[in-house]
Amino acid sequence: MGGTRRGTRLTQREAAERVGVSVEAIRKRVKRGTLRSDKGEDGRRYVYLDSAPDADRPQPESSSLISEMRDRIASLERQLEQEREANSEHRRLLAAALERIPPQLEAPAESAPGARQAPDSATEGEGGGTGRGQSDSATSPRPWWRRIIGG
Repeated sequence: MGGTRRGTRLTQREAAERVGVSVEAIRKRVKRGTLRSDKGEDGRRYVYLDSAPDADRPQPESSSLISEMRDRIASLERQLEQEREANSEHRRLLAAALERIPPQLEAPAESAPGARQAPDSATEGEGGGTGRGQSDSATSPRPWWRRIIGG
């Protein structure tokens, strides 16, 4: 930090406002040594800015930032529109596929007694004589061998 100081001497807050960054960013630049600084007699840290703000790195102008942001927004709007069109096409394809489902596949769900008998008979067959199917004996007929042997 020795040598002659060139440029405008500013407080860290003033330098942050002029460069367009936070005070913490100015402190980090001072700590890294990328921004010249010294401590004043009042105990404050002062930084030196060249006549152009942060001359070693070009700063984009606000109009170019606004232009860049507008371009980005337009790009995102186009992407969103493409995604909406794709989503619409997917819904159309799904609706067409659902219309092709045969009505006989939907019938068992509508008739509750027919749909209930198949799982009960499967449960009794898997029971292997353990008496698992006894709670459903009122709703389904018991096999003849269970009536004779019991269980």
